[in-house]
Amino acid sequence: MAKKSTVLLPETMRYLEQMGLQIKYARLRRKLSAGLVAERAGISRATLCAIERGAPSVAMGCYAAVLHALNYMDKDLLLIAKDDELGRKLQDLNLTVKKRAGKVKGVEQDEA
Repeated sequence: MAKKSTVLLPETMRYLEQMGLQIKYARLRRKLSAGLVAERAGISRATLCAIERGAPSVAMGCYAAVLHALNYMDKDLLLIAKDDELGRKLQDLNLTVKKRAGKVKGVEQDEA
């Protein structure tokens, strides 16, 4: 059976390649060998090399494991899509706004 390959837009590929390079630089700045980071992440050295190249075929969990092995950088994954401007604008377009507030039960209101 042939292995399925992931088809990505060129811009997305550039993002992955940039992320891989940033992971590699983070490892080098910490003076950690590829073997040590791979061992800490529980992956092979070949998988780490693929991650550092930004390979789209590597599972997201492996990327997260490597970030964790680089001194808990995996918490930065929470920043992905944190401020979804487009999503919020689309959501706001579908919000219904009542023209006036309803009466609160049990509270008398002054008539003007």
